[in-house]
Amino acid sequence: MSETGNRRPLTSRDTGLAQAIARRLAASPVTPNLISQASIAAAALSGAAFWIGGTAEDAGTRAWLFVLAALFCQLRLACNLFDGMVAVEGGKGTPDGGFWNEFPDRVADILILAGAGYGAGEPALGWALASLALLTAYVRELGVSTGGPADFAGPMAKPHRMAAITAAALLTALEPLWGGHNEVLIVALWIIAIGTGFTALRRAVRLVRRMRGGS
Repeated sequence: MSETGNRRPLTSRDTGLAQAIARRLAASPVTPNLISQASIAAAALSGAAFWIGGTAEDAGTRAWLFVLAALFCQLRLACNLFDGMVAVEGGKGTPDGGFWNEFPDRVADILILAGAGYGAGEPALGWALASLALLTAYVRELGVSTGGPADFAGPMAKPHRMAAITAAALLTALEPLWGGHNEVLIVALWIIAIGTGFTALRRAVRLVRRMRGGS
């Protein structure tokens, strides 16, 4: 990844802990591209935990799997944070960094959201949500390709989707306490899908207005 001026604004990037971790990673043999690739592994584990957890019969097993799904979601986001910091602030960017900055993100979205759909017993919903997530990224990159800034507007940009699915995983882990079974996850997927669809539409409208010379 290289510094393009189109980085997602993240307050977490400015925290002392994040900067300390990034410095340690930059001083190690770890490359930003390797961190980006690790995000795919984290997403695959999250998606698998969603899928297996949603179909598990034992309440304890379900709970642990959904907690793991949430943790791996956050690990995926941590990889997304540190690959850019190591590349830009750490000065370890490479010519192919742009590919590794974007491609693993798209794969990770599919793995997590489709996995959650299968776990909820709603695979079509999971795949629809994954498609909408790809669409938001496509509209953003389309804007960049026309010479504009990257549009990270929500309400369901990537950090918001991952926050929502993480919360859903943790709440689903607690469902046995009130006799629930994936209802929280299904509702969350619908909320995320509607929000992500609106996000794609909003970005598209903003892009067309910019291209027409509007505000």
